[in-house]
Amino acid sequence: TSHQGGYSHGAVVHALQKCGIRHIDTAKRYGCESLLQKAIEESGVKREDLWITTKLWHSDYGYENTKKACLESCERLGVEYLDLYLIHWPDAHVPGKSNREVRAETWRAMEELYEKGLCRSIGVSNFLISHLEQLKEDCVITPHVNQVEYHPFQRPQELVDYCRSRDIVFEGYCPLAKGEALTHPTVIQLAKKYGRTPAQICIRWSIQNGIVTIPKSTKAERIQENCKVFDFTIAEDDVEILNGMHDGRHVSWDPSLIV
Repeated sequence: TSHQGGYSHGAVVHALQKCGIRHIDTAKRYGCESLLQKAIEESGVKREDLWITTKLWHSDYGYENTKKACLESCERLGVEYLDLYLIHWPDAHVPGKSNREVRAETWRAMEELYEKGLCRSIGVSNFLISHLEQLKEDCVITPHVNQVEYHPFQRPQELVDYCRSRDIVFEGYCPLAKGEALTHPTVIQLAKKYGRTPAQICIRWSIQNGIVTIPKSTKAERIQENCKVFDFTIAEDDVEILNGMHDGRHVSWDPSLIV
């Protein structure tokens, strides 16, 4: 669920009831945590069968603010714990303090939330190697997850390898490059070859590259389509062709300018 493209109650209920989806990825920034509470209730899926991820927005960074924001997110979602809580963005926007200081202070609060069991796992989003290295020096617990933009045009392999070397799960968002990948001739050609849709090719490619992939849609039929990616395999040669499409473009945020 994200603030771009709106929120659809019906789509969430459909995803949970009809598609077997159990991972909901949201954020305070998206403004739909309390709406999700209603959709989860309506779906009838038990809390313990769901994996709920939400994120801390930079206006809530800092030790005390982080703990308060986490409780507020839980309240809006109607849950007693989060499966995963992420620092949304490496830039802190705090006057008089470096980003590094604020990130360290914020992460200390995240560690505490994890130790208390309020967050079953903790992580970061849009962090590059430099940000993760600083966190490593400043803190105790290694992030469990780093959620970063990942699609055929943006395949940050060095970052993926770094995360793997430290047992940080790499999660990829925007797997369809906000639709840009769906009209690329190579993707269309492969979709025809495999008798699949361009979206299914992009999602399957991401999964085969070992990425935890989180597509987003507000349309029931698209969600259904996005789920049908476990009954075929893209040949290694074709995976390499898609890997070769990387040109470094971002369709979301570019964290490379954040120190």
